Amino acid sequence: MIGIFDSGVGGLTVLKAFRACMPKADIVYFGDIQNAPYGLKSREELTRLTGDAIDRLMGEGATYIISACNSVSASLVASFLQEHDLPPEHLIEMVNPTVQHFKHTNKKIAVCATPATIASGIYQEAFKTIATEVRTIAIPELAGAIEFGASLSEIERCIHTAFVDIPRDFDTLLLSCTHYPFVQNIFERLLGKGIQVCNPA
Repeated sequence: MIGIFDSGVGGLTVLKAFRACMPKADIVYFGDIQNAPYGLKSREELTRLTGDAIDRLMGEGATYIISACNSVSASLVASFLQEHDLPPEHLIEMVNPTVQHFKHTNKKIAVCATPATIASGIYQEAFKTIATEVRTIAIPELAGAIEFGASLSEIERCIHTAFVDIPRDFDTLLLSCTHYPFVQNIFERLLGKGIQVCNPA
């Protein structure tokens, strides 16, 4: 069984993409709405919540884990898999597969994500392994606004404010929070046709 966890409904964007590839897979999903969003939490809090999520999924019979939450680093999840005696190949996380997708391109990339994801440096460091520098844009309120049903005007305000002073020196924007693809159309409208908005799921 495959277990997928995220801080709330955002991971459903990953589940949707996964189902398109493997429609008959046996999957259990855990969205931690009680503690959402994860993007403003400390590493200590994320460590505790990640452990709780993996324990819960494995308690349901999961033997493979997909960490849909970008705020949770691969190294953090891997440490819990070692505790449970699961091999590394039983973990799929968001960052490294996304980065490898761009390995042989010359795209100018910006990463927008929660403050926790940006502060962790996981995308910046991963892109360095393919000799690519990325611009980063933290959007503090957006994941929570999407999770808890804020108005479209409030969501648009969050996105607009985040990009006001950002130079348009990139041609590809990664939506590196699983909540963001729910409002991908707003990103595309505000940024214009010259920038490709990419959903890593």
